[in-house]
Amino acid sequence: MKKDFTPEDELLFLALGGSGEIGMNVNLYGCQGKWLMVDLGMTFSGTEYPGVDLVFADLDFIEERVEDLLGIVLTHAHEDHIGAVPYFAGELGVPLYATPFTADLVARKLEEAGLLGKVELNIIEDDHGEIDIGPFTVSYLPLAHSIAEGNALLIDTPHGRIFHTGDWKLDEEPIIGEPTTEEELREIGDEGVLALVCDSTNVFNPEPSGSEGAVHRALMEEVARHKGKRVVVTTFASNVARLHTLGEVARETGRQICVAGRSLDRIIEVAQDNGYLEDFPTPVNFDTAMGLPRGEVLIIATGGQGEPRAALGRMADSNHPIELVAGDVVLFSSRQIPGNEIPIGKIQNQLAARGIQMVTDRQAFIHVSGHPGRPELEALYEWLRPEVLVPVHGEIRHMAEQARVGKAAGIPSQVVQKNGDLVRLAPGKPGKLAEVRAGRLVLDGDIISPANGDAMVMRRRIAQDGVLVVVLARGQAPLVEAIGLPLDEDLPDFLAEAGRDVLTAINRLKGKDTRDPAVIHEAARLAARRAAQRWSGKKPQVRVVMPGAPA
Repeated sequence: MKKDFTPEDELLFLALGGSGEIGMNVNLYGCQGKWLMVDLGMTFSGTEYPGVDLVFADLDFIEERVEDLLGIVLTHAHEDHIGAVPYFAGELGVPLYATPFTADLVARKLEEAGLLGKVELNIIEDDHGEIDIGPFTVSYLPLAHSIAEGNALLIDTPHGRIFHTGDWKLDEEPIIGEPTTEEELREIGDEGVLALVCDSTNVFNPEPSGSEGAVHRALMEEVARHKGKRVVVTTFASNVARLHTLGEVARETGRQICVAGRSLDRIIEVAQDNGYLEDFPTPVNFDTAMGLPRGEVLIIATGGQGEPRAALGRMADSNHPIELVAGDVVLFSSRQIPGNEIPIGKIQNQLAARGIQMVTDRQAFIHVSGHPGRPELEALYEWLRPEVLVPVHGEIRHMAEQARVGKAAGIPSQVVQKNGDLVRLAPGKPGKLAEVRAGRLVLDGDIISPANGDAMVMRRRIAQDGVLVVVLARGQAPLVEAIGLPLDEDLPDFLAEAGRDVLTAINRLKGKDTRDPAVIHEAARLAARRAAQRWSGKKPQVRVVMPGAPA
């Protein structure tokens, strides 16, 4: 088994994020003593981390070897692929590589973090652009996805070629961009592919994901159906092709465009700066939109995932300059991300209660995924004919299923790995070599800390059971205060009894224990906690404060 994990004359793969989960993609390739990072993403927090918005992969493994890290190649601009860049790029201190649209968004993030000019950002201007990075030669290959400039990476190494898909799908009508053709992909397969490192997100979908062109036609029909009604469309801000479609829909249905959401404003600006959305209608402001006849405005809004502070959430709560009333229509031109069902349902219930009609992708073909269904995976296998399949970008069940699909399609070897599994791809039989440290970090306020550190563990406990504070001052009766216990009108009686219990426990101490602060502290803590459990059934965290006691 390897000791220091320095790549020798071999080709290694290591995921620090994105394998065993959807999001937070961070992948490493190792060869001849050097490492190359592909993507540096983050994910959004759920209830698992109270008070936290952003979650990152723990980069400790590569930070300890940062002198051997050559660069970070970014496949596309979704947050789960670039979102951690402003938090770690300065510390890693290596060059970044990205195509223009992605580079523009990354540059804005670096500027906000005060890192613009301090981190080398290399823009790959041409489709199929090629860069030499140590033992790696990396070529960008455009593939369709739900954002502009989605790319696969063809990584040439002394041990063979890697086809790293990034996020992708097959789309004969992508609206934005020109994906690499079947013929070009077959040529790559003819030249030989050692390993296909492939998106697993939609492996359980038995159908192709579908085309943006078909969504264009469906949105046109849906908006046209609602003549005389105000229409709001919520979609992912980063989906430039969808924004292009909505601009066309507004123009062809005689509606003015109004944009509600800062992330939409930013994406439109970046897209236009990079040659996209050049014919997008000039948006009207909120006041103008509200003054137009209802059937003459199309509003594009953020918030389709139930974010309460986003534009749609504020509209649903009657707390936005765009006021929705009975008879208005909201089109959800986006998929429901797993985990967001409750907040999305809340907003939809608010809208429904006010008589606002809703249409989702279950009722009309107004959204299409940016990830490949099973037929698309099988097509790519046939075209590339890799020797090894490494599923990534999925939960364990997604990756294991893709391995089964790949085996059935005739791929000789499949490696199902998870974050922290160090895999040798060549030479010899591909497989897991060792496990290295991989975990999660959270952005907690302004501090990046371990996701399961003391602070987060304590916060979960407090959220579960509440907290008691016991103050022991010399010559005074114990003072007990409670936060988060379900006692309501019984709280004063509980506090009085808990204080008496604490005093009784201290008075029962004998001998030298009566002078030992640690013993007094523990007696008070246990007495208060038992009182809380007796009154409420909860076991709160207890903090005992002893002014004047030795530290």
